[in-house]
Amino acid sequence: MSCPNCSPFPAPSSEFTPSEHPEFPSGSTNPCKLCTPLGACLAFKGIAGTVPLLHGSQGCATYIRRYLISHFREPIDIASTNFSEDSAVFGGRKNLHTALDNVGRQYRPVLVGIATTCLSETMGENMPMLIGEYRTECGMRNAECGTDGATEELSAGASDTTGVVPFASDSESIRTPQSEFRNPELVHVSTPSFKGTHAEGFHAAVRALVETLAGTSDGRAGPLGPPSERTAQRSVPTSEARLALFPGMVSPADLRHLRDFCAAWGEATITLVPDYAETLDGPSWSEFERMPHGGTTIEELRALGRATAALEFGHSLAAAPATAGTHLNKKFGVRLHRLGLPIGVRANDAFCAALSERCPEVGASLLAKADAESPASRLLHGKPLFCTAVDSSGRELRLPARIAAERGRLIDSYVDAHKYLAGKKAIVYGEDDLVAGIAVFLAETGITPVLVASGERNRRLADAIFAAAPELRDRIEVREGSDFGDIGTRIAELKPDLLIGSSKGYKLARSLNVPLVRCGFPVHDRLGAQRIQLLGYAGTQQLFDRIVNALLEAKQEHSDIGYAYL
Repeated sequence: MSCPNCSPFPAPSSEFTPSEHPEFPSGSTNPCKLCTPLGACLAFKGIAGTVPLLHGSQGCATYIRRYLISHFREPIDIASTNFSEDSAVFGGRKNLHTALDNVGRQYRPVLVGIATTCLSETMGENMPMLIGEYRTECGMRNAECGTDGATEELSAGASDTTGVVPFASDSESIRTPQSEFRNPELVHVSTPSFKGTHAEGFHAAVRALVETLAGTSDGRAGPLGPPSERTAQRSVPTSEARLALFPGMVSPADLRHLRDFCAAWGEATITLVPDYAETLDGPSWSEFERMPHGGTTIEELRALGRATAALEFGHSLAAAPATAGTHLNKKFGVRLHRLGLPIGVRANDAFCAALSERCPEVGASLLAKADAESPASRLLHGKPLFCTAVDSSGRELRLPARIAAERGRLIDSYVDAHKYLAGKKAIVYGEDDLVAGIAVFLAETGITPVLVASGERNRRLADAIFAAAPELRDRIEVREGSDFGDIGTRIAELKPDLLIGSSKGYKLARSLNVPLVRCGFPVHDRLGAQRIQLLGYAGTQQLFDRIVNALLEAKQEHSDIGYAYL
């Protein structure tokens, strides 16, 4: 969304105006967003032993599976309640209950993440009531079988499909008491695509997981009995208090790097919510696994109420009134740090400052003295070495030596590449928090993000960018609720040198004959999207090198001389 007080560019007639309802926009030709349940399914894939279930038509699940598989290059199962014409008229109660039975038998999940689609939301399905009825039915069936649902079960990824209940109009009559599988936890999130984006669906699912499970006992959240043996295998109890980290919609490579980054501060164990570093970017299998290993365990989710602190990433998300982090803060008193995505020197310095506050010993003068006098002794005792750095505001930072070296190399590369980047212009598009983080990072490098576009309509993007990078005020255009048609109308006047965003912008980049630096979601036309790293000083270094080399390659390709030295 363009701010009339800040932007030097005239707003086109198709601009989103305050008089329009932000949740129900008019049609668009090619929006900078994807459907809301997609983000919810991605979040659920980061929870150990979880199967996403879409309450709606089968086409929704097929579309989302196709997008996720093409991006992550991993097999992904998404269940569906398979609405038909009669379901749309009479309601999807039978479909939901039958789908939950089928998922339980075939996958033996610890948790089923239920996301609604446009159809079920338009119908007005009362999901809490339907889920409550299913829990009650499960309790009655367990009582008839003389079991609490914790009987012998198959191991993860088992292929036995006996007793599968087919979808049928008379499914009520064939649903009989079963004791061969355990009733999973059920977490519901409302995700209508007509009033949200894939990023908003992701954050809504994370919030629903935390609100449903954080602080609950080791037993069931409902009347379904104690945990089963398989649940115990997938959900290792966490007695110690941990740092909770909500990274947002980032790549599996970034999730792995965040663990390493925090480990450098002595945070050997953290709880990432969600954590799809292995479930969506795992090694090759000797045999097919229906339920990939990895993910945040259900016990880690339950223990979030005892977290020592919570860090939540996202420049725009930081102004949202209700998130997973705010829930922990308000209900359990967990200290909350709301930060932008750690892309660039400034954002990573803020991340390090938060970790310093979380680790009191980092700021202790005795630590600096010990490092100076006898660093070897600290290494022998397994303690990290720390050194001092000064951020852009003049604040002194105490950084682990390895992290300080990464920061120093990044700053050095800024100097090395300044002659290539000064005066360059970029268009950035994608999810709110990602484009805000990249825009703030570009401001450090000499590149001006002349247009920052997002498909979301939360009216927080411009304020988030200008708060983090005030030097961009009056110099850039910020658009919410944007689509590629809108971006295309601005390109001729803005004349960018490169585009930064998902592969959906490739046609625009090709029409301009400018490079496209791919990041965000989706990336369908390149291999390795799940390994694109942006976070931390090291991730920023990779992004910076890709941007500089893309510009150099374009200059080289367009040169009549074809010189090999730049």
